[in-house]
Amino acid sequence: MVIERLDCGVCVVRTWTGEDVPALAAVASDWGIARYMADRFPHPYTLDDARYWIGLNTNEHPTHFAIEIDGEVAGGVGYDPLEGEKRHTMHVGYWLAPRFWGRGIMTAACRALCNELFAMNGVVRLEAIVYAPNVGSARVLEKCGFVREGTLRKAAVKGDNIYDVHYYAKVRE
Repeated sequence: MVIERLDCGVCVVRTWTGEDVPALAAVASDWGIARYMADRFPHPYTLDDARYWIGLNTNEHPTHFAIEIDGEVAGGVGYDPLEGEKRHTMHVGYWLAPRFWGRGIMTAACRALCNELFAMNGVVRLEAIVYAPNVGSARVLEKCGFVREGTLRKAAVKGDNIYDVHYYAKVRE
């Protein structure tokens, strides 16, 4: 699936470009984002990190996309296809700069991505994880039709914190 530009009403989901490197590094450096992200999302987020990430996602088949608001990079949304017996499943992830929180932007971007993923041949299930204190992210998933399927207690370490991890899924009806 290639998303070049997807208008979500309150934002645009689009492919990353090399021109996004400085903006990505600037917006992604906020600890408010990184504190609940997997370790592959570095903190601080440097220009080299931005170049690397955008390089991974400017190929023929990108799986992670920029969220743009009024021409400005505000976050990212994407998916990772799972393999083997889970080949019909996509892992979904997202982040948004704190100054854009509470405006329905992430819900719109996540909903649009999920619709695109379910339009792909063979995709039956979408999964996402949320660290327990990140109630805003859990709410985004619930608004997009995901259901919390379980909790792994004390399953993620981030800095000095150990978090429970909630597992969410949405299945094609």
